[in-house]
Amino acid sequence: MLATLKNILPQSAWYMLLSAFAFALMAVCVKIASSTYHIPVLEIVAARALVSALISYVDIKRKGISMWGNNTPWLIARGTVGALALIFVYYAISTLPLAEATILQYLHPAFTALLALLFLKEHIQRSTLTCIILGLVGLCIMIQPNFSHDSYIHYSWLSVGAGLLGAFGSAAAYVIVKKLTKTDDSSVIIFYFPIIALPISIILLGSDFVIPSLAAVGILILVGIFTQIGQVGLTKALHCADANKATAYAYVQVLFSILIGWLFFSEIPELTTIIGGGLIMVGAVINVLWKR
Repeated sequence: MLATLKNILPQSAWYMLLSAFAFALMAVCVKIASSTYHIPVLEIVAARALVSALISYVDIKRKGISMWGNNTPWLIARGTVGALALIFVYYAISTLPLAEATILQYLHPAFTALLALLFLKEHIQRSTLTCIILGLVGLCIMIQPNFSHDSYIHYSWLSVGAGLLGAFGSAAAYVIVKKLTKTDDSSVIIFYFPIIALPISIILLGSDFVIPSLAAVGILILVGIFTQIGQVGLTKALHCADANKATAYAYVQVLFSILIGWLFFSEIPELTTIIGGGLIMVGAVINVLWKR
């Protein structure tokens, strides 16, 4: 059975599935750290960066390569953009239901297309335009309860905005990572993220630091470990020739998040979330599989 699945799915698809599952578990740990142990978002980012830096450093030493890489300006850009995006993503996860926060993150294909149009002068294909339209319609449906006075559900506009900014930052980071896979090892690309995210998060955190309990420390370490696994899987998938096809498998993270949100936090997605999120997912998959 496993041998058959291995033959059906390309290697990059397996990396994407591993990445999606790891990121879903990371989101659970972030939510637990924030809601249960009241750890500030910036402190979670700092802890995640510290764990990732240590793991990446060990991996780089194991490979016997330079930790500073070849394309330094783009490596620094990747680290900076990734750090800011992660702050927004973690804030959205900590303040929104898990399914809604995850779905907002998957608006990044639309942002990627717009960035490519503005900075690379790439033509937007019909599949990508379809993705953008469905994404915007899906977003409007998702946040529809905010416009209804009779609705008992109301999402914080700050949280929704953070989710959108996180998706935008992720899109920019994906573009940069794809460029860097041609010049630098995946471990070096990943290493630049924590060494830039750590000082940024510590400076912004200031005096809001909370001394974590032993259990909270364990959760924070898991945030770093799961994120590292997700980053490695994503970077290796983007390095494969068939990464465009495999990207479709990343959207299974939404299913993971819905299931985990229900099991751990008793979160049942609203009908508007299911409809709007479904449109966003359909648009994203169309964008990935159109040429295929």
